[in-house]
Amino acid sequence: MTLTTMSDSFPTDSVGLVKPQVHHFDEPLTLRSGKVLPAYDLVVETYGTLNEEKTNAVLVCHALSGDHHAAGYHNLDDKKPGWWDNCIGPGKAIDTNLYHVVSLNNLGGCAGSTGPASINPETGKYYGPDFPVITVRDWVNSQAKLMDRLGIHKWAAVIGGSLGGMQVLRWAISYPERLGHAISIAVAPKLSAQNIAFNEVARHSIISDPNFHNGRYLEYDTYPKQGLMLARMVGHITYLSDSAMRAKFGKTVMDFQTAGDNFGRDLRTGKLSFGFNVDFQVESYLHYQGERFSENFDANTYLLMTKALDYFDPSVDFEGDLSRAFANSSCKFMLVSFSTDWRFPPERSREIVRDLLRAGKEVTYLEIEADQGHDAFLLPIPRYVKAFSKYLQRVHEELVNHAS
Repeated sequence: MTLTTMSDSFPTDSVGLVKPQVHHFDEPLTLRSGKVLPAYDLVVETYGTLNEEKTNAVLVCHALSGDHHAAGYHNLDDKKPGWWDNCIGPGKAIDTNLYHVVSLNNLGGCAGSTGPASINPETGKYYGPDFPVITVRDWVNSQAKLMDRLGIHKWAAVIGGSLGGMQVLRWAISYPERLGHAISIAVAPKLSAQNIAFNEVARHSIISDPNFHNGRYLEYDTYPKQGLMLARMVGHITYLSDSAMRAKFGKTVMDFQTAGDNFGRDLRTGKLSFGFNVDFQVESYLHYQGERFSENFDANTYLLMTKALDYFDPSVDFEGDLSRAFANSSCKFMLVSFSTDWRFPPERSREIVRDLLRAGKEVTYLEIEADQGHDAFLLPIPRYVKAFSKYLQRVHEELVNHAS
């Protein structure tokens, strides 16, 4: 179990200091591509206590740039907690007083699990571009191996947003008897052509960087900084809505009548440079986000994660009929979408809901009015968090009633 230490330095609803653990697997994992990983590591954090019956475990699946560090702090100097600390902790939506939460860094990641930045035991060098393409199905299969290692027979719930939500859906299809509830947030049944196009632009920017070195940049002690920055900038734009960008970079709503064309276009210095410098606050923000991301995320991992998004289509084995994919699922479903999410808009969640209903499944669906775009699933939006909390409270009540 991950070690957790409380401190007066942290909020009372924090899980406190947490320490990741590494689980090594010697048994081979056959991937959807047909390639085989002979052995691999998965880095994991856990929060809350596993009950004696091992029935209160919840799996949290991360999105494209996420990792195992979903809540709490790694040291007393941490300025920010884990990426979903808004929702994980004592008394929060995923209540660690009730649940034992398991969060991992997926295969192919760059936060300690085996991936392109790991050493290939066959060559003694970085895997780099030789690391095989990973799919959502492969991740779920490796997560099932982790589940067995932890001695958990059935998840009370599997939860994730965006790419994490796709993993949730795959769990319901691949391991229908091993989860009680599937909570999938800000998700789509498969990517649109537009989404695939965004991902290809991001990949091309990385691959075209002169420091990419055909994916072997680590052997040259460098990395494709400019390409990775551009990839992140493009991606980040798609995660925000126009309203969110106006709120972040523009004038207040009260100034809207007088702002005219400048609404959402605040200048950094108050005047134009009449050159190709960074004039607007939004430009400065994107440069900052890209720079910070490029320093902390592996480029080959970014390529892999976007390919996993592109390849996701659970209906492919069922002649394009998603309802048939869920035919054997025995869990209950909750889906949440957000009104301004143009990356995975509400109509994509409704597609999934319709197919689940066609398959005769029990579904709770919530569509949240929110200005924050795709990133809304990470934020403490009151109606969203309240509904999320209520649903998981009912899941806990089911567990208690079943035990009695």
